Amino acid sequence: MRDVVIVDAVRTPVGRRNGGLSTCHSVDVLGTAQKALFDRTGIDPMEVGQVVGGCVGQVGMQSMNVTRTAWLTAGLPLEVPATTVDAQCGSSQQATNMAYSLVAAGVVDAAVGCGVEVMSQVGFGATTPKEPNSGRPVNRNYYEHFEFTSQFEGSERIAEQWGITRDQTDAFGVQSQARAARAWDEDRFGTQIVPVDAPVLGEDGKPTGDVTTIVRDEGLRETTLESLAGLKATGRENGVHTAGTSSQISDGAGAVLMMTAEKAAELGVKPLARIVDSCLVGSDPELMLTGPIGATQKLLADNDLSMDDIDVVEINEAFASVVLAWEQELSPDMETVNPNGGAIALGHPLGGTGAILTTKAVHELQRIDGEYAIVTMCCGGGLGTGTLLQKL
Repeated sequence: MRDVVIVDAVRTPVGRRNGGLSTCHSVDVLGTAQKALFDRTGIDPMEVGQVVGGCVGQVGMQSMNVTRTAWLTAGLPLEVPATTVDAQCGSSQQATNMAYSLVAAGVVDAAVGCGVEVMSQVGFGATTPKEPNSGRPVNRNYYEHFEFTSQFEGSERIAEQWGITRDQTDAFGVQSQARAARAWDEDRFGTQIVPVDAPVLGEDGKPTGDVTTIVRDEGLRETTLESLAGLKATGRENGVHTAGTSSQISDGAGAVLMMTAEKAAELGVKPLARIVDSCLVGSDPELMLTGPIGATQKLLADNDLSMDDIDVVEINEAFASVVLAWEQELSPDMETVNPNGGAIALGHPLGGTGAILTTKAVHELQRIDGEYAIVTMCCGGGLGTGTLLQKL
């Protein structure tokens, strides 16, 4: 295995549903992030051996290998190949991990891991249309082994199993918003955000030729315990989650440029971090969202580390109970966990989130001069993605 380093990592602002990025085509959002890697570093994109991207809603504007189409749309070299993968919510983290593996194994010397989702236009359920009827994701044979639950039901079952209350989830929701607001107030995202030019649409819904530049995450909102207490439960009638303690439907993309340490030295670029290890684990598909527990445990055990060694954790806030159950099992210092807010405040553009979280972790390690970071996500169908990073 060869040492693999990250030489840059970027993300677009995360747009709220029907917000600033909603008028964009997915290939433009992802292409903006991809191209920024080379504009910022000065590296020739022809140095890249493969691009691996993640996307969940691979239909419509996100079909036909959106990673490749975005690369070409951004005017990047046609000789560089690209692949799009689906690991549900963890798609772009798994894509980044696969790109890392290609470099570590010696298949290529440099690679890009990335991902995108424009959920304002490609919504939940778009990949299983009613017309034409192309079948459902599971059949009766699946039910012989597992119940087919939703992520909303899974989040409530996790809350039940770990004894998590509505008061706890509400408090976590307030914390996420407060941390995200602090991060923007202190310009903590300044080194990672790539602005996106979004088309302005006329009354007829067609582009006017003008653009507006989106520079800021749009999911932040004034949040108090009192305001959250008045929200209706979403998963169950008397459940513990509401819209204020669940990830937001969002638009956005992220991209990570990695290569061997030798290639970075040859090109004269200073790496930001080293990828120490990665994993993908299976978890109970009925609870669905407990994968980060197993992924974190595996990364720690395989690398002879403990949570005390980890300076930053980026764990996707799909629902508050996901992080709170993980906390009970791992006993981290919660000041190091999503220190700049998570998906409850910033949003969760599905296939783009993994690359976005990796970007956040890399830049936060640099900001605080920490050593190790873990990025982990839960995924539909019962999976957990994991990446262990070390600052350089």
